[in-house]
Amino acid sequence: MKRSELSMLLSLAALWGASYLFIRLGAGEFGAVPLAGARAGGAALLLLPLLAWRGGLACLRRRWWAIAVVGITNSALPFVLFSFAALTIPAGLSAMFTAATPLFTALIGWLWLRENLEAPRIAGLALGFAGVLWLVWDKAGLQQGAAGKAAGLAALACLAAALLYGFSANFTRKYLADVPPLTVAAGSQLASALLLCAPAAWLWPATQPSAHAWLALGALTAACTALAYVLFFRLIAKAGPARAMTALFLIPAFGVLWGALFLGERITPSMLPGCAVILAGTALTTGIARGWSKRLAS
Repeated sequence: MKRSELSMLLSLAALWGASYLFIRLGAGEFGAVPLAGARAGGAALLLLPLLAWRGGLACLRRRWWAIAVVGITNSALPFVLFSFAALTIPAGLSAMFTAATPLFTALIGWLWLRENLEAPRIAGLALGFAGVLWLVWDKAGLQQGAAGKAAGLAALACLAAALLYGFSANFTRKYLADVPPLTVAAGSQLASALLLCAPAAWLWPATQPSAHAWLALGALTAACTALAYVLFFRLIAKAGPARAMTALFLIPAFGVLWGALFLGERITPSMLPGCAVILAGTALTTGIARGWSKRLAS
């Protein structure tokens, strides 16, 4: 990977990791659904002019139904779920659950698209999901009563979002492989905004959110959604999709870092081992560990 590509990869992971920080800052004042709706709407307003400039609106109209499915499963519902989780659990922990996305992607690909799962990938799935269960059980068990139940529900919401990301990745591969990524991104944000606009308006907070909450929403929309998509697509074009997806491995590290630096979040002794187990399982599932072993052997 060239230095420019590595720079884009690190920038992308840093932006996606920061999204959990800004969600945590904004969800408490906006609410989960209004924050998700405003995020999708703002990203659509930023991406659609770029799509029109590149002549992609005709393709968007032709493949609208499939792009709308991606908008629901890759944006609208995950945005709401992560915003809901941010009301209870730290930003760094939410970011850690994102590492389960490749596990769900591989599992759904095997169940739905009949992709082969060799023994190392099966072992990786088992290891990764063991790490996920560790984090969920630990988070729900550390607190008693209603607080423990709320933390457990928040962790399950993050897992549901990761599951939806896994479904969306396979759906995109099956039905939208021939559609330019920018068309999928802009169209999916538009579909997400259209789905969430009514409930977001209905649930909009009666008290005006603070300037800090608005700044968090602006950064979440412009930097962590619109700009991150553009970087992601440029990285795919330059380095290929496999290398671009390695950004997922760095998101937990950046999410924990930003949460500790700006929110003073405490990293518990059980969080790091649980995340490490998930990442190890993901490396086995995606075949990255095999590639590393071959390089070391050579």
